[in-house]
Amino acid sequence: MIGCNVWLRGGIMQKDFSVSLCMIVRNEEEWLERCLTSVQRVVDEVVIVDTGSTDKTKEICRRYPAKVYDFAWTESFAEARNFSIERASGEWILWLDADEELRVENIQEFRKALQSVEKNLFLLPLVNYYGKLPADLNRAYLFASHRLFRNHKGIKFIGNIHEYLDVDEIRKAGQAEIMPSTTIHHYGYMDYVTEAKEKNKRNLFMLEKERKHPEYSPWIDYHIASEYYRAKNYEEAFNQVNLSIGRFLGRKQIPPSLLYKLKYDILITLGSFEGAWPGIEKAIALYPEYVDLHFYKGLIFFAREMFAEAILVFKHCLELGKKQVQGYLTLVGCGGYQAWYFMGRCYEKLGNRKEAANAYTQTVSQYPDHKEAQQRLLTLS
Repeated sequence: MIGCNVWLRGGIMQKDFSVSLCMIVRNEEEWLERCLTSVQRVVDEVVIVDTGSTDKTKEICRRYPAKVYDFAWTESFAEARNFSIERASGEWILWLDADEELRVENIQEFRKALQSVEKNLFLLPLVNYYGKLPADLNRAYLFASHRLFRNHKGIKFIGNIHEYLDVDEIRKAGQAEIMPSTTIHHYGYMDYVTEAKEKNKRNLFMLEKERKHPEYSPWIDYHIASEYYRAKNYEEAFNQVNLSIGRFLGRKQIPPSLLYKLKYDILITLGSFEGAWPGIEKAIALYPEYVDLHFYKGLIFFAREMFAEAILVFKHCLELGKKQVQGYLTLVGCGGYQAWYFMGRCYEKLGNRKEAANAYTQTVSQYPDHKEAQQRLLTLS
């Protein structure tokens, strides 16, 4: 173990509502400094568990400083994370990955929220970037993740891979809420990071190992499907997500919304619009406020040249976008600029140049770098 002094904010370790950052790392020298810099105003202690770094990761940790512990890798992310929280002294625990960055707009509001005696858990909005550099807020998925929880309440991580907090009872008791003025920005699935870390190979290896257990969770099939999707092996991704859906149903459980999002994303990517319709209606019936499913329905109508019907669907997407419904993994723009763009395409197909131009103008107002909308506006002018 390598021990350093507790990170003191303002020179004093606050006993009331203090926050410990807990992380697990391995060879994170390229991303770690950005992460640690982002939390300096927020946390009172940093606990880092290193599972075998051979680069400058530990050297970076010492600059801040942080408590750093060596941990022999056991092929379980949950075990490593639980090792970290057992060594945290703060009233609250925040957990992050090295390829993430915390942004708190109002530190006073953040600290005030921690004073709640009723809450033991906070969800933090997560911006999950994808694609090539630079990171763009219009090329991201949004989700709310359980990232901040009260210490010494027996809350632990479970799952060897794609680990998560075991907080079902806390959620059901109404002891969780969204943390205001706070977001996590995750860069770990941008192209340059996944290529450098070879995440796909590592994740598939660990997931297939999990699948050998007799009573493995249907979530494992979903995560395998996601890995094949990221590797652009869409046919196998489709097979695996269908397996996951079937296994949830076999347990008499409603398949989570993520599974249907992935299924219809794959079908649309493959151009299998006939295969996607009318099945997507059943998914929408289960999750009527999931804007992404409605957006996919609009794309299906567009591909089938049902332009008037597609316009109505995209308008509904805009209404759902205004609601900002929580609890779903949402592609940025499904309730905004992307719906406007495809409305413009529909209006063009129907010969309504005025409405098409208006829709493209709305697209560019929300996403100024939308090249296709810019080009179509020039064509219409």
